[in-house]
Amino acid sequence: MRRSIMIAKLHGLRVTGADLHYEGSIALDPDHCEQVGLLPFEFVEIWNKTTGSRISTYVIFGERGGRGCMLNGAAARSCQVGDELIIAARADVEPSELGEMRPRVAVFDADNNLVDLHEYEFELERPGRWRINEPKRRRPRAAP
Repeated sequence: MRRSIMIAKLHGLRVTGADLHYEGSIALDPDHCEQVGLLPFEFVEIWNKTTGSRISTYVIFGERGGRGCMLNGAAARSCQVGDELIIAARADVEPSELGEMRPRVAVFDADNNLVDLHEYEFELERPGRWRINEPKRRRPRAAP
């Protein structure tokens, strides 16, 4: 049985723009995406902490170093500039693959600066029972 596991999360990003007439997607700073391993065209779930709305779309890269978070197309109707979002990607994996997974979470301040980055690790305690270890704090990579 495959399991659906969160593999990457950007927590607390603030919306910096919305363009109803642009091809649908969410444009994110590549530096932010690379911290957690999000890829261009990867599907993500977006949870708006400000309004409670939930949508699904795909990632495109915006301006590197710009700290942007711009919703496009129909997704633009789900937010306002300044709304706080959680953006998460998942993968469907076999239980035997869990030990290789390292879900990453990046946490942001109100100006979309990265303030914390941690990585989780699955550990098999006994057949069928997995434990999630305390998150390992990782040093955020500096932008090039």
